[in-house]
Amino acid sequence: MANSTTPSNRTGWYALGCLLLVGSLLALSLVVAKLADNAGAPRLSFLMVAVAGAGVLLLALAAVQRQPMKLNRRILEYGVVSGALFALPNALVFLAVRHVGAGFISLSFAFPILLTWMLAVGLGMERVNALRLLGVLLGLAGGVLLAWAKAGGMQGGQGWAVLVLAIPLILALGNIYRTLRWPGEAGPVYLAALMLLGGALTLAPFVLAFEARQFTQLLGSTGVLRLLLAEVAVFTVLYIFYFVLQKIAGPVYLSQIGMVAALAGTLIAVMLLGESVPPYLGLAGALVVLGAALFHRGAAHGAPPLAMAKS
Repeated sequence: MANSTTPSNRTGWYALGCLLLVGSLLALSLVVAKLADNAGAPRLSFLMVAVAGAGVLLLALAAVQRQPMKLNRRILEYGVVSGALFALPNALVFLAVRHVGAGFISLSFAFPILLTWMLAVGLGMERVNALRLLGVLLGLAGGVLLAWAKAGGMQGGQGWAVLVLAIPLILALGNIYRTLRWPGEAGPVYLAALMLLGGALTLAPFVLAFEARQFTQLLGSTGVLRLLLAEVAVFTVLYIFYFVLQKIAGPVYLSQIGMVAALAGTLIAVMLLGESVPPYLGLAGALVVLGAALFHRGAAHGAPPLAMAKS
């Protein structure tokens, strides 16, 4: 199964559309997490149930679509490992959001693209392309500018801000792992379901250890329940197109969702959550958009990456 970023103009535009949708939904999921935290929901329990609910819905969708749904040792490994690499950064997001804000966390998603690109080049999955490198650096510059401006206005959240810096590395490792170990006999919706269910399984011990007595609070409030259903819906749609994008465009192109999420998340946090407008928002946004455009152009004219691994 080839994983090319340059199969045709149609595929390129389809990938760009998926990129914008997935990045925006990722930012929206952070906002829902912030609202749930404000409503008093136990954070890890909220995340675990939302992830598990979306996983079950995707599993049902894969069955309706009659996608291949084998469950051998390789696919089980894929679900467990990709689930853990998905759950850990999301757990950090849900724990840190009250301390640093949804806007700052969105900014951390601007950085996986550089780490993913460097790992992909080092592993021979991508070829060095000057235009793509320039796009990565411009997008990263925009993310750094936003993060620096946002961090400067924090009161007491610096320790959490440092912890949030682990998120990009884990996300980059997940991007690479899902491509290298993609099982050739499974459909993307089915794999997305297994990743989410594996993520819920990873979170379960932490929920039992830290929030066992708070779990019933998820059902004790109508507001929290509505936010939980909203997060399930966001995760369901988000990870359908997340895996479609990974399949058709590869790990480096996929990692651009962080730049989209960084900008969209900052704008949503300002407009809907009342967070302060970061300095240099316009300049940073222009750098992110220009970087994404150059990266997309480099992907359209550069040599394709190596094929996705099969089972």
